[in-house]
Amino acid sequence: MNSNINDIEWRVSSEPVPYQEALAFMEARVAAIRAGEARECIWLLEHPPLFTAGTSADPSELMNPERFPVFEAGRGGRYTYHGPGQRVGYVMLDLDRRGRDIRCFVHALEGWMIHTLAEFGVEAHRAEGRIGIWVGEGVQEAKIGALGVRVKRWVTLHGFALNVAPDLSHFGGIVPCGIADFGVTSLAQLGKQIPMMRVDDALKRSFPSFLNALGGQCKES
Repeated sequence: MNSNINDIEWRVSSEPVPYQEALAFMEARVAAIRAGEARECIWLLEHPPLFTAGTSADPSELMNPERFPVFEAGRGGRYTYHGPGQRVGYVMLDLDRRGRDIRCFVHALEGWMIHTLAEFGVEAHRAEGRIGIWVGEGVQEAKIGALGVRVKRWVTLHGFALNVAPDLSHFGGIVPCGIADFGVTSLAQLGKQIPMMRVDDALKRSFPSFLNALGGQCKES
């Protein structure tokens, strides 16, 4: 079942949101969605500089734990950096209504980011065996988007992080998502100076294709 985009609450925070505040909101909202007491929700935000540890995080991949606060995220994946200039999208959707297929959900989430980047003339792709969204080829290949999700009673939490114009040196305190052989990049580093509001608009325009990919209808995109 794919409801209208207007049935889903869109939240956009103009100021960086403390990580613990975001976690508390997601936990409460997911419980309310499961109970039928709240709408599904997409929350676009930025965080202050911080590292998050997923359920597969390897302590050896946190090289500078004193640089920024480190939070246990409860999502899948390893270590990730969040900070200003990075658009984080928290996705709270009911897969009971949209198809109980977590692999499909992740694939659709990747497609949403790829379609959004295409609006700015950036050709992004998935990479077999590597998590995230990538640009470039060969030695120039670099990661521009990260994903990390959790599903609680078939309602999703967490989501994606798209590098718009963050300080890329901040990634140096970790091995991002456990992948040491590739760098990270951003729209700004690719020469695309895109205001965050335009990124948000592109995400919203691309959102219907993401919804249409759910419910077992995933395909390469």
